[in-house]
Amino acid sequence: MLRTSQYSMLIKTNFEALNWVFVVDTMNFSFWPEEESQQCEVTYEGTTYTGYMTLCAAITRAIKEGVPITDPKYFSQMSVEELGHILRSDNETPMPMLQERHQVLTEGGRVLQDHGGSFRSFISPAGNDARKMVERIVEKIPSYRDEAQYEGKRISFYKRAQILVADFWGVMEARGEGDIIDMDWLTMFADYRVPQALVYLGALRYSDTLMQALNNGELLRSGDRREVEIRGCSIWSVELIRDRLHKLVHERDGQTCNINSAVIDFYLWPYAKQHHKEMGHIPIHHTRCIYY
Repeated sequence: MLRTSQYSMLIKTNFEALNWVFVVDTMNFSFWPEEESQQCEVTYEGTTYTGYMTLCAAITRAIKEGVPITDPKYFSQMSVEELGHILRSDNETPMPMLQERHQVLTEGGRVLQDHGGSFRSFISPAGNDARKMVERIVEKIPSYRDEAQYEGKRISFYKRAQILVADFWGVMEARGEGDIIDMDWLTMFADYRVPQALVYLGALRYSDTLMQALNNGELLRSGDRREVEIRGCSIWSVELIRDRLHKLVHERDGQTCNINSAVIDFYLWPYAKQHHKEMGHIPIHHTRCIYY
């Protein structure tokens, strides 16, 4: 099951579920703590969450409390204080980048208001084409334009835009509604957790110099050459893994494999979370930004 599906499935209508996905994916960035012992925590129905799952739990908690957080009319105009209450932590460590989360969420809400008042209405001109969906999201919503300059060329990662489309796909599939075409166009979602898993599994290798810098806790700015290379090489590694899987399935079964890069990412990300202690000796790269 996709990262967000377990909570979005609690919502009765498709419009609400897809708006829930939009709210979560619009604020889906930068959950790593300054100190490992100082994690933001949110408890929902007896389970305490950290990292990305704090956001999912906090939004679902707000719905249970009667806050219309999935309604663009509300979240396009909400105050920083209102969002701060919704995202409140159960301990003294707040969720990082509250001001930035407020800015991108209200901005996204205004875009939805201008295009039919829901994420479903906003995305409908793209039809059922994953590539066209990503292109529309990036064109219309500035905070989703995850790009960098590398050796004079523009590099487009679009991590949050792609995961928004993949989560849209997941909700529709889970509810048995609609087929999304061109899902193979999506790459993995270049963040900081999946590269750690790729290094741990031997699919990616950092230079000694880079490893030392990361172990020393050096903060990489968004667009730093090393940050761009980590994300870009992670994407390429997953593409090679996908191609290898397709070849192995064909050799073994004589059939075409339908595994895409998004599905591989949906395996690697929880794998990294589940095995974080075993891979604790491999540092994640730290970049404070709104893109991942």
